[in-house]
Amino acid sequence: MNPQATLIFITSLMLGTTITISSNHWIMAWTGLEINTLAILPLISKSHHPRAIEAATKYFLTQAAASALVLFSSMTNAWHTGQWDITQLTHPTSCLILTSAIAMKLGLVPFHFWFPEVLQGSPLTTGLILSTIMKLPPIALLYMTSPSLNPALLTTLAILSTALGGWMGLNQTQIRKILAFSSISHLGWMAIIIVYNPKLTLLNFYLYAVMTATIFLTLNTTKVLKLSTLMTAWTKAPSLNTMLLLALLSLAGLPPLTGFLPKWLIIQELTKQDMALAATLISLLSLLSLFFYLRLAYCTAITLPPHTTNHMKQWRTNKPTNVTIAILTTITIMLLPIAPMILTIV
Repeated sequence: MNPQATLIFITSLMLGTTITISSNHWIMAWTGLEINTLAILPLISKSHHPRAIEAATKYFLTQAAASALVLFSSMTNAWHTGQWDITQLTHPTSCLILTSAIAMKLGLVPFHFWFPEVLQGSPLTTGLILSTIMKLPPIALLYMTSPSLNPALLTTLAILSTALGGWMGLNQTQIRKILAFSSISHLGWMAIIIVYNPKLTLLNFYLYAVMTATIFLTLNTTKVLKLSTLMTAWTKAPSLNTMLLLALLSLAGLPPLTGFLPKWLIIQELTKQDMALAATLISLLSLLSLFFYLRLAYCTAITLPPHTTNHMKQWRTNKPTNVTIAILTTITIMLLPIAPMILTIV
């Protein structure tokens, strides 16, 4: 793609995200979401492969429907209360419509079917944008409207997302699809706590974005798209592969890595809110996703494929590791010891 065109699309993405996050009026928030959707479409379909075009079409239709629902919920609220302010969403029907619209934008169960397909049809760098930056505006809207949202509905969506995100990722061999189901599972953790402690949701999102960025950028460096190529990628950059193993375990939420911090805090907060049953359930369901993270980690760590067929080994690259990947990997692995300092900031 032309560098000037790429620059315009990336700038538009940043603009759309900034407009939505900083707006008080529903129409401005909707405008930001629309700018975001239109800017990402060329990035998804830039390869001109039929699957990329299909992914862009699916993404456009889903996001357009979700944006229409956002407008509908805000208009219903304005009709009943006379308020266009985002924080003044008080009408119960509007709250339900908005929750379903945001769930559709994020890819929460039961509106999750588009997300794995779109991620599978996109390049790795676009997949990273879809998994992180594109999730920020909807989460910001949930954050601003969190006092009015229905806790029972969000808890149900969250538990279903964690369950299906783990369950449907079990038999996948394509890494982008696995990361899509991982994203759905993590969104469940964010959705369950948004009503009780919205700042924890934001902390969880930031850490998830860092961990996912590490994995996507590492995979992009080694040019790995499926499990069979991941097994033979260790010859390309052995030290980077070792770091990928730790990053995957961090994304799974294993102590003493960074990914354990948001899970620990969310379980603690749920227990304080007398939701020990929900905390137990979501913790047990996260074991499903732990299985496919461990499978990815096993494929990363293995030095030879576990069968006798000859595989062509890839040449080791002498290029130094990107500084961005090095910084992100350090944050992904080593942030847990400074948890008290993070909590004072949050």
